[in-house]
This record gives sequence, structure tokens and C-alpha cells, in this order.
Amino acid sequence: MQGCSVRALWVVNTSNNNVLFSRRFPTVDRRWQAACRRQDKADDGCEKGLTASFLQISLPTDMQIEKALTYRRSRESPSQVMGLRNKGSLEGSDSWVDDPITRHIISLQIFELEEDSSSSSLLWPLVLHLRGNFQIVVLPLVEPKHLRQYANICRRKTCGSPYESDHWLSSMLLELPCITGAFLVAKTIGDIIIGDMSEPEVFVSTVPTGGGLLDTLTVQMGITARAKPISVQAQAATSTTTSNPGAASSLSVSGGKTILKAADKEALRTFISSSMPFGIPLSLAASTTAAIRANGFSAQDGPPTDQTQPAWKPYLYRGKQRILFTVSEMVSAALYDRDNVPDSISIAGQVNCRAELEGLPDVTIPFSYPNSTKLESFTYHPCCQAQALEQGHEKQTVMFSPPLGNFTLLQYHVLQSRMKPPVQGFYQLSMVSENEGAFLFKLRLMDGYKPPFIMEQCTITIPSPRRKILSLDGTPSIGTILAFENSVEWKLVISQRALSKSTEVSFPGTIRFGQVKKTLNRSQSSFDGFNDEFDIESEAANDKSQSQDSLQEKMTKEDLNLAAVDLDEPFCWEAYSYAKVSFKLVGGSLSGVFLDAKNVGIYPAIKVPSEVSAQILSGDYILWNSLGRYPHVASR
Repeated sequence: MQGCSVRALWVVNTSNNNVLFSRRFPTVDRRWQAACRRQDKADDGCEKGLTASFLQISLPTDMQIEKALTYRRSRESPSQVMGLRNKGSLEGSDSWVDDPITRHIISLQIFELEEDSSSSSLLWPLVLHLRGNFQIVVLPLVEPKHLRQYANICRRKTCGSPYESDHWLSSMLLELPCITGAFLVAKTIGDIIIGDMSEPEVFVSTVPTGGGLLDTLTVQMGITARAKPISVQAQAATSTTTSNPGAASSLSVSGGKTILKAADKEALRTFISSSMPFGIPLSLAASTTAAIRANGFSAQDGPPTDQTQPAWKPYLYRGKQRILFTVSEMVSAALYDRDNVPDSISIAGQVNCRAELEGLPDVTIPFSYPNSTKLESFTYHPCCQAQALEQGHEKQTVMFSPPLGNFTLLQYHVLQSRMKPPVQGFYQLSMVSENEGAFLFKLRLMDGYKPPFIMEQCTITIPSPRRKILSLDGTPSIGTILAFENSVEWKLVISQRALSKSTEVSFPGTIRFGQVKKTLNRSQSSFDGFNDEFDIESEAANDKSQSQDSLQEKMTKEDLNLAAVDLDEPFCWEAYSYAKVSFKLVGGSLSGVFLDAKNVGIYPAIKVPSEVSAQILSGDYILWNSLGRYPHVASR
């Protein structure tokens, strides 16, 4: 069975396992039942009837799904949900398989609804996606033989091993492309429920000097959105509920939403009907389904008779024509300010496009970069037909048939850039006493940058998640300071006062902390029986180095392996401290990648306005305390 077909999907409340929404696809389910009958006839005498005895032939009811999820929760402890076998694992459970993939691809024991019935059948594979307060469960169509293989894995005595390729779950999943499709379906349904569709967004800037397109996407299972740089507090406040005005959903949500209203369910039904009719996903793009719902199909929407309509453009655009490009590069850095440790800088770039063109035209655009720049790892959207190299590797011409809406045309990594990072300098923090520290920032902003480069935003955050900040004394050379309970935010550049030239800034000051006990737990999803309380500040010593050594010794002695996912700032201990930098520049790229808007070609030839712009965004941009400890990977 090639491709992806979905037998059913459920939206479940995480807290009580109540099914809030379900959708079954009888056409796909009949294919499953027919495959089971064929398998049953193919079995020899000793195995005849085995299919009906342990396979879930028909789709379960919502009540059966609720009962199965409740039973699974009682059977699998928090540590076993991670997918690894331990002493408490039961034969036949997901953790018995001993493969971490079972955190995302689960099985359910489906019981009959009669109270005195203890017989059960196996339902697998169920793709599980957690989104907000909801679990999205998708059941793709597989062959009965795959379900039998999984049943055998669930009952083997030995633990899983990558060397046992014939009996390893992950190796078996490589034969099932429907799993990847089911993950995409589950993710899209979750985004619709929360109201955060991950379609790329392309905006036309009103800044006359920068011009062009702003804020697009980075990669996450294909294409995903990246928000504008925001402060740490704002990011924490909006991390659970992000609203996208362009989403193909009318759902209005809040951070604590746990139910689906009638209008929400209707929006889901409409989306599913248009995006995956009869259980076969065709196009999960929000822009496509929104256009279909708004305008429908007409006799004029058919492709030209001499052209084949591609799968990535199931709906043709009609309206005012234009084509927009943006070069978006993200800079991640670890700056140490040490002679024996080199700084680590990584640049990832992509070219995003929105082609509002009627019909099925082919578009060509040349792009180039300086000889001093080295790029690698080029990846292209499936709509690209050819990439022609000219004059070595410094100039390329890309031909593509654009899909509807916004998309990422190509992606690349920068090995060597012609320009320095936008923010350079150092950060120092020295603890003069147990609860008081002196700090100093000396930075250079946009060193070597000239117009049309404009820094629209730059913020530095000093996190302190373990210690409460009581007071802060100091005046920066530029910008304003915002002090919070567990962080300090220095706004150097704001959009109303954009920076267009090289500037040196400094910020000396002192900071005083309070003695606050913090409870540090191992991840309950990874470890059992651990709930020790540590007072980080109780390791008072005569000087800073002794305090750091005492903390390090205690961490080693107690084998404190904290899961980073459970901590706001996993590296921000007493021994480790750093400052986080967030910035945005428009008007150019670090690599010098240039798209020639004047030479954009469209066939059949039509005159369409085109626009190209560029931006630079910060990723994980860290200034490590040059007077403290730091993590570092030595190069070979």
C-alpha cells in the first residue's frame, strides 16, 4: 500500500481521555478489512483464524478509545511512556518494545464494552501528537503483516537492539511511508485546534530603505513558522497560544482551552473534507483549503490542456498577479571572549517566495553570492525543476513551478561569510559576595555594516531562573532596562529608533540576588522515585570558586542528570551564566546572497511586478560569562 491513507482520527482531552472529536473514513476501512480477509485465507492451518483473534478488524467506538487510553495510562508509568523497558514494563505494552519511537507511535488494547468481557484486540499503529491540552490520534492504513510483526515484537523476551534489524521497530517503520503522512495530518489538525497554522507568512515592508519581505519560516518537518524576535517574557506568555490571522480556521482559543465547541468541530469537518477526502491527504496547506472554501471550483479553474497540474498546486490562483522573494538568514553563536576557545558561529539561510500567478507558469530567477562566501547543503522545494550553475558555484539559476501561497524555495548553510556577526563583544559577571555580583557589557553593534542595513531590534536578556533578583544598579550607554523577578532585559534598539551605523555600547552595574530555595527534580517522564530538594544558595563558601566547586561536586555525587526540557534555562547554574541576544536586521544578508528581481523570468511571458528583500534574524545567540565556566566542544 503506497502513500498515506487514514482509517480514522480522534481528538482527545489529555486530562480525562474524553474523545472530543472523531472522524472515520469507511472507504479506507473497507480496504483494511479486505486485506485482513486476504491474510486470513493465506494463513495455513495452524495459524488460520489468528488474524481475527488479535487484530482489531473493525474501527473502535469513541467509548472504546476512551477506555483503551485510560487502560494504557494505568499500565504505562511516566518513565515507561518514554518507550524504554524497565522492571515495571508488562509484556505486550509499548515500553516492552524498548524503542523510544513508541512515545509517538502507540498501540491500544481495544476491549469489548461489556463489563464481564476481558477479551481485547490490538490496534496499531496510532500516531500520537500532543498539542496544548489535546491529544491528536491518527490511525493510518497498514498491511496486516505489519501489525503481526509488531505483535511479535511486543512479546519477545529480549530488549530491542539496533543490531537486530529484522526485529527492530524503527527499521520496520522505514517500510511504512504512511507513518510520515499520519504525523503531518496529526500536526496540521493540532495547529488548527490551537489556531496556529504553520503556513509561511510573507509581508511587504513599509520601510523605504530596507524594502521587501519580512518574517518567514524555518524548517520543522518540512516547513514551519518562525515568529518575530520577542522578549523572553512575551515569548513565555505566548508559547502556549499563538494566533495566526491567516490560518484556515475560525477557531478562537485561549491558553486553557480543553473543549471543542460546535463551531470548532464544524471547522475541523470542513478542513478535513477539503484537505483529505475519503481519508487520503491531498493538500494540507491552509492557503489552499481556505481558497477552496472561499471560492470553490469553477469551469475556469482547470489547467491548460497541454499542461499537467502538479500535486503541490491543486487549486489555481485568480486575481492580481505579483511575485515576492525574501532572503532570510538566521545567525546562532556562542561568544566566549577567551584566547583559548574560538567563538562558534552558525548561519542558516533560505529563500522564501510567494508567487500569486494565474495558471501554471514556470518561473526562473538567478541568485548569486560573493567569491568570499562559501555555501553548502542546498535543498530545494519539490516544485523546483532545474538548478543551473554558472561561473563556478557563485551563481545559480533556479527554475520552478510555484505552488499556491507562501513556501520556502531553497535552503542552505553558510560555511564562510563576508561579514562579521551583527553583535560582538563580551559579558562578564563576577560574584563579589554570596548574593551580589558585578557585571559589565562591552559590545559593538553592526561593526562593518553600512546602509541599506538597518537594525530594527536588539535586546539582551540576562536569565536567572534559580535566584530571585532583588535589585539592579547601573546605567547603560544606550537603551532602557527592565528588571523582572528572574531576568534582566536590556533593550538596546527598538523599531522606533532603528540603528543604521556601527555603534559601541557598554553597561556596567551590580546585581543583588535573594536566597531562595529551589526544588530540582529529575524528569518524572524519564526517571522514577526521585524528588530531592536542593538549596542552591546553601553552598556558601569563602569565595566564588569554592562555591562553584562545591556545587559541581554535589551534582556529581548525587548523579543529578536533569532533563533540559524541564528547565527554563538548562545551562544557567551558579557555575554557568550567560546573556541571550535577540536582534533583527533588514536590508541585506550576511552571506551576500543576492536575487536579481529585474531578471525574473516567467513562461508563458507576462509582465508581473517582482520584489526582493532580505533580513537577518538571531537564533541561539549567546554571550557566555568570560569570568565563569562555560560548555565547549573541542575541535579535532
